[in-house]
Amino acid sequence: MLTLRTTFDLQKDVVSHISTKDDTARRIKAEADARFLNVEKDGSVLYSWKGSTGNTRIGKYDPSTKQNKLLYTFDKEVFVSSCSVNKEETLLAVSLSRCAKTQDGLQPISKCRTLLIEIHPQNNIKVLKAVDCRIRVQFLDPETEKKNVRESHLLLFAEDGYIEQFHIFLVKQEGYRVVIQNPERLVKDRVTEEFSWVQWDMEAQRLFYLASGEKSMLKCVQFYPDCNFETLFELPLELATSLFTSVRFTNLGYDHYNAEELEDEGMKLMVFTSRTDRSMCVCYSHPVQVNEDFAYTIAFVHRGYRKTFSVSLQGAPAPRARDLLFLSLDYYIVVYLPGHFLHFINSRQQDVPCHSLFLSGADARLGQLGPGSVVLTLPDTKLLDVRSGMVYRAEISHTSMLDFLCRSRLDSQRLASLHCMLVYMSPDPEVELRIIDWICDDVMALENFDQIQEFILASLYRMVYQQSLSLDRVLPYSSVLERKDLPLGLKEIPGVKCTSELLFEPVFKGKPRHFKGYWEELQWNMEKMKYFEAVPNPRYRTSLIQADWSRLLAEMNSEEKKHANNFRHIEENTKKVLSMVDTWRLDKKVVPLFQEEDQQQRALIGLMVDKLREHLNRHLPRLGKKKIDVLVVNYVAKLLELLRHMLESVWLKYQLGPHVLSFKQKGGRAEWAVFHVMSRILEAMKGLCLPLPPGYHTLLSVLGVRCLPRHTFLQYVDHGLLQLTEPFVSRLMTDLDNSDDNEKLKFSIMKRLPESMEQKLFQLWDHPISSACISRKYVQGLLERQAKTKGSVFVERSTSGLQPEFLPLTYLTKILSNIESQVLNPFEEQENVDARFVEDTALKQTLILLGLEEK
Repeated sequence: MLTLRTTFDLQKDVVSHISTKDDTARRIKAEADARFLNVEKDGSVLYSWKGSTGNTRIGKYDPSTKQNKLLYTFDKEVFVSSCSVNKEETLLAVSLSRCAKTQDGLQPISKCRTLLIEIHPQNNIKVLKAVDCRIRVQFLDPETEKKNVRESHLLLFAEDGYIEQFHIFLVKQEGYRVVIQNPERLVKDRVTEEFSWVQWDMEAQRLFYLASGEKSMLKCVQFYPDCNFETLFELPLELATSLFTSVRFTNLGYDHYNAEELEDEGMKLMVFTSRTDRSMCVCYSHPVQVNEDFAYTIAFVHRGYRKTFSVSLQGAPAPRARDLLFLSLDYYIVVYLPGHFLHFINSRQQDVPCHSLFLSGADARLGQLGPGSVVLTLPDTKLLDVRSGMVYRAEISHTSMLDFLCRSRLDSQRLASLHCMLVYMSPDPEVELRIIDWICDDVMALENFDQIQEFILASLYRMVYQQSLSLDRVLPYSSVLERKDLPLGLKEIPGVKCTSELLFEPVFKGKPRHFKGYWEELQWNMEKMKYFEAVPNPRYRTSLIQADWSRLLAEMNSEEKKHANNFRHIEENTKKVLSMVDTWRLDKKVVPLFQEEDQQQRALIGLMVDKLREHLNRHLPRLGKKKIDVLVVNYVAKLLELLRHMLESVWLKYQLGPHVLSFKQKGGRAEWAVFHVMSRILEAMKGLCLPLPPGYHTLLSVLGVRCLPRHTFLQYVDHGLLQLTEPFVSRLMTDLDNSDDNEKLKFSIMKRLPESMEQKLFQLWDHPISSACISRKYVQGLLERQAKTKGSVFVERSTSGLQPEFLPLTYLTKILSNIESQVLNPFEEQENVDARFVEDTALKQTLILLGLEEK
């Protein structure tokens, strides 16, 4: 699932460069002696190799320019165990090990010297340390607006358990020579004493270390642009005592000359921080025990708890802890044990295990790394293969994840991979189309989750959460959270046990003015989590508006309009949403949506805006009402656009055209497939009580008439699966002829219409049934008005000699003629209904009833 993209290849990027400088014999020697040393903040790689005369050289490879640069040449062979260069490339810090050659190769001895070298130009060398322990060096690289920097700051990490910072002031001589000012009197600070593990974060210029003592305490020291430092953070960890036999260094280069680095450490410890969502995760493995499960813990500091995972290795030999890899992909913490498993742990949404992806067997592979590779984790999702000298950037493969989604048989893995592609991976139109294809090919809801609901909610979550990190805990991202009882298939991962525990509360130290940027947001996230844990239902559930929606529907169908102000307010919400929907050139869109009034969907749109706004104002008042209003309107508009995009993708997949809107032909396989998908979308949206784009119900009903048998279509209508909208019935009445089957269908539909819509649509049907209905309603209206008028007097009209002799009809005609002379005809502008029309219709209907004339 993870692919490795090469960003640095020691053989290709360095050895090939060396070969142009040395002869063939020396080139072969260089291939064997070229060694990776360190990576600086800008991504530059420091390396060493043995020159043509047997001396040791240190070079720098710049990945942006793909150029190599010689930094320094020693006059003899030395063994570089640690190296760092300052930003201006005027100073080089080098830690040298004294090694003796034996039959077994290079064996370490304790003697170590740390040098500070002037390299612009090559000049003086100052010995900083000459001790009997290993030393790591690292220059600070703070973000500063100063153009001409006249000072550098160097961190020195000693295996004896202390860290020092050297302040090195520089002066310029003879216009170009940069030298150390007062090299004999360098100012230094003691950063900390007694640590057993340390990790350097070059991007944020901070270091984490594990303080030695009875209780494991993780501390963080932040370095500022002026290179002052302060301990800002402390977190108690429940770790076993005597974790490490010697001090462990992380993100401080690689020491090729100390074999202890290659020995099994018993456990791994890594800290990951994210600038994106201001999160912090502390990852560590547990001591490996024979015939026991392999265990590791992820402490989500920003959430206030930790999760411990125990993986059954099913009788496999006990793995080495040094083979375990922790890697941060920002949205995921990746745990990789070669030959056993690959676990993508969701660092943002840990509510249920099914949003994390656990892989084993053939799927648990990490690019081209072999089981015997010695791999180190570098910042910025990079990995170093020590033996090959290659640096990789780890990325999730779209192709592999799509393939896994289609062939997986576990719903938990399907759900996790679906969320990975929709939320973590950047929006990719091709990936979205492939996912929609997968939904179309397996359109029935899966046993444990609805894939259409997941597609909608996960896509919406991706679109809006980046606008404000606070939305992460209040907006829905998965439909499984709507269920009261989570299915067992989503609760458990086969072969993996998971336990959750609360963390000790971390301590933020230092002055409040220093808590800016990352630290301020981390502190706010932790306070926010305490609030969310205390209040009920902090995450918005779409189904919670079901009761309000049922009440609003009842009011809309009622003849009494008691809440006109409420309806106006909801309509204003809807207008805001639809004004943001991309309706440009609707006539050119693939699917004819947003082209009609749909009062029910408009009301649901406005109601959703109202309820979501109310929810955010209650839980996130810090955002402000104006920003919340914009976020809510944008959220609902994105929902409608997403549904249209999904529907258009389905229409293009099955190559449907304008002919679909015609009733004159039966639908084929393509129409039936689209009807099935649209029915599932409708079902999914009803389950979440989410609105559909205006025009959706009309389109679905048109496809229903084309695809379904007539009696089945009417059953769909009776069960509320299809709606008889006014545009649909209007098109049906005008497009279909009056054959026997069509006449029965039209009459069945007219009987199911509300009375208000029935009268309007009867005008479109040229048929005796519609004429009779129009006449009856017309007569009924006139007689009701007559009953309200007191003292009416018949006015005799001049009549022709063609009056019918059927007395009841004659009497009725006189009444209607008299009333018509006094009352304005309500149908006059539409169909010019008058007494003569009613008279002829009534006579014809009477003759039919008496059996004197056929229909």
